[in-house]
This record gives sequence, structure tokens and C-alpha cells, in this order.
Amino acid sequence: MNDPTATSQTTSAVSDRAARLASIPSFQRVNAYIREYSARGHGQVPGCDFTFGNPHQMPADRYVNTLRDALAPQNDQWFAYQTNGEAAREAAAQSLHRLLDVPFRTEDIYLTTGGFAAIALALKTVADPGDEIIYSLPPWFLYEPLILEAGLVPVKVKINTTTFDLDLDAIEAAITERTRVVIVNSPNNPTGRIYPPELLVRLAELLEAASARIGRRIYLISDEAYNRIVFDGLRFHSPVEFYPHTLLAYSYGKTHLSPGERVGYLALPPTMPQRDEMEPAITGLQVAMGWVYPNALLQHALPELEKFTIDVGQLQRRRDRLVDVLGGMGYLVRRPEGTFYLYVTSPISDDEAFATSLARRDVFVLPGVLFETPGFFRISLTANENMIERSLPAFEAAMLESRP
Repeated sequence: MNDPTATSQTTSAVSDRAARLASIPSFQRVNAYIREYSARGHGQVPGCDFTFGNPHQMPADRYVNTLRDALAPQNDQWFAYQTNGEAAREAAAQSLHRLLDVPFRTEDIYLTTGGFAAIALALKTVADPGDEIIYSLPPWFLYEPLILEAGLVPVKVKINTTTFDLDLDAIEAAITERTRVVIVNSPNNPTGRIYPPELLVRLAELLEAASARIGRRIYLISDEAYNRIVFDGLRFHSPVEFYPHTLLAYSYGKTHLSPGERVGYLALPPTMPQRDEMEPAITGLQVAMGWVYPNALLQHALPELEKFTIDVGQLQRRRDRLVDVLGGMGYLVRRPEGTFYLYVTSPISDDEAFATSLARRDVFVLPGVLFETPGFFRISLTANENMIERSLPAFEAAMLESRP
């Protein structure tokens, strides 16, 4: 008699989609580093932790007080189901208007559980399974999992590793009849580059011409998690200023260095064509993707959170200290214009080996291979001043050891 369980015993317990996600090499490497980071006690050991963008000092009193104030209920519905809260959306729209001089409206904002969900929501709003999504290397290392989870096809292009600018020729060459989205991240993680207006204008012209050529609209997703973390008095420019078919993803976790408090949004510029058609699609996806609205507390806090940021001046001082000292040691490091990262050229071609050399000296960085760009390593400026000063002898010793 046939065993009715035989078939199920010989098939995989997980879906092909889940197995494909778990097998992404860069994803596996990142997960390994996260596990290692957790095992070190999140920076509570004597080492100098420059890995992830986590805080290494107590949060600002104003941030804590804002959450505490939002916790006090003002009515019996304070902790009821929250969708796109009106006060939170209005505060976000006004803030974007001030930052970009683009007249965003309350109804342009769709609240999400951080930037992750905003990007996933944007992808699923405009792209169908099988569509191609172009993004540049080095990327934020979770673009590929988000793209594959949505049934989409990642298409990777290189940047100019001298200027850290987008390679527009490479983007144009990668466009096919299946292209639906180009992702742009500025200020960029990990390079710290802010793309200048003239580059964004040329990108907009390229996408407009390519859309006409292939007979379908190519959308742009602008990942702007760091658009408030800008140095040297520079003005940040967003692609929404130049290309109306742009969906903007934002996260407050960077602005307040609180990545565990998941709140962000997806925004459509007022110039977006067919915006009325998108509204029911986006709100439907917010529910269907697992109720990806921020929790009630964070929505109540958001109008006040829009009024301040972490100390960007402190980050700039850390940037200058490390860039100047590491440059004096012989490291090739470009001074970032934004974010809280340095993307440094590894003194040896094997960036993982160099990161291991630093780790032996209790200094922890992320190698460029995690960002699919070997030959670099990333330093997070969220490390505190004590870590920075203690790390300098180790950086110098590792550099000397790397020389023949």
C-alpha cells in the first residue's frame, strides 16, 4: 500500500520564494554579521563597533519625552487601530514641503512601519511579478530581498567608484522592455554621496526618453532615509524635483537614530500623474502586506518628531576627525556629504581579510563585499567619541600590517 505521506516527505518544507530569499549570498553574509553583532552584546563589550547604524549613546531627552508624552491617552480610541493618521500625515507633508520646496499635501503621505515597508509598498504599487528593477552597486544590502519577495527581477549596475556618482550610461544600457523601476538612494548608504541636481536632471531625461522608447512608464523610487542628515550646510535635492513619476520612501529611524522604532512613509509628489488611481492601490496594499501602518504611539508622536533631529553637527565632527586622521595614515577615504557612514578603500584587495585584521584588534567594520563592491569597507559614525579615539591605534596598526 502506498504511503500517503511519501510525497510530502520528499518535497521542501518551504516555498521556492522563501528558499530563493534565504540563498542570496549578500543576504547570508549580512545575516551572519548580524548574528555576530548580537553575540557581541550590541557594542556593550570593550570593542569599537562601527558596523551597523545603531546608537552607542543614550537617546536625546527630547526624543524620549516625545514618546512619553504620546503614550498618555487623550481619549478612549488612543490605542485603537490606526491607518494613515491625519495629524501625522499633515506634519510629514509640511516638513517635506519645507525641505524640498515641493508642495506635498496631506493626502500624498502613506504611513509605514519604517523605510523597509515604504520601499516594499512602492515596488508592489507599480510593478508586477517578472518586472525588472534597476539599482546601483554598492546598494543598501536589503534591496535584493525586497525585490525578490515581490516576485520582481533585480538588475544591478555599478557606480563610478571614484566620484561615487550614478553611472547613467550603465543605467541606460540596463533598461529593457521589462524595466519598471529604477531605485536611487541619496544621500547614499554606504558612500555618503548626495547626487547633485545636474545629475538628477540627466537621470530624469534618460528615464523619460527610455519610457517613450519601450512604450511603458519607468518609475523611480527615491530612498531618502538620510535626507535630513546632510553636512557642511549643503542643500539636499530629491529626484521628485525633476521627475514627476517618483515615489519617495522615508524613515524616521535614521533622523532620530532609533532604528528599532519603526515609522516612515511613502510619499507621492503632487506632480505624479494618475495619482488618484494609485491611492486605493496603495491603501489596499498597506492592509494586505500585513497592516504595515506604524503603531498608534508613533503616529501620535510624529508631529513632534518632525520638529527635531539627532545632532548632525556631532556626526559631522566625527566624520571630520576620522577622515582627517585615517587620511593621514594613508587610507583613501572620500569625505561624505551626508548619512552617517564612511566608505573607505581597503588597503588590500581582500576587504574581508582586512576587516578581520581590524576585528582582531577589537575594531569592527563592514567589508565592502556585503555591499557587492569588494575593495572597500564601511564605518558607521554612530560609534561614540570614545570608540573613535580608541580605534585609531588599531586602524594605524592594520594599515602598517597591510603594507608589503
